Amino acid sequence: MKQLIDFIPLIIFFALYKLQDIYVATGALIVASAIQIIVTYVLYKKVEKMQLITFIMVAIFGGMTIFLHDENFIKWKVTIVYALFAIGLTVSHLVGKSAIKGMLGKELTLPDPVWAKVTWAWVAFFSFCAALNVYVAFQLPLDVWVNFKVFGLLAATFGFTIISGFYIYKHLPKEEDKS
Repeated sequence: MKQLIDFIPLIIFFALYKLQDIYVATGALIVASAIQIIVTYVLYKKVEKMQLITFIMVAIFGGMTIFLHDENFIKWKVTIVYALFAIGLTVSHLVGKSAIKGMLGKELTLPDPVWAKVTWAWVAFFSFCAALNVYVAFQLPLDVWVNFKVFGLLAATFGFTIISGFYIYKHLPKEEDKS
């Protein structure tokens, strides 16, 4: 259910972009993201930092897109969010409080070097996505960027999550045979 709630603003953005334009879609994205935060809090009594950061960025850059009637601001939002995630993971790891270990470490026991590799892999992934978004957003047509944002980045994130899961699974402690 929670994953569905997370995708609703993106679906609304895409549908309204196809039916109307980038400005209507951006306005709807802002509203849908605000509602998503409220619904998440009501249902789960908690909102993830990632959701809050994303919402704040959507509100700021989406608002600038609408107010200044310039689609480039919403395009930059994607790059900045990915860059912030990469920076956040880097800083948390360097200060000794890995954000990924903090999120998953309650359920999974892994050696610190494995947590470090997972963290650096996600830093590289987010950095790559941020850079790729700049290219797609500013070198290709708007339709291509919207499809990339909605489907390309979503598929890449899903795929990288699966790869990370396999890597983590491979390094989980094995239970010893008790004969």
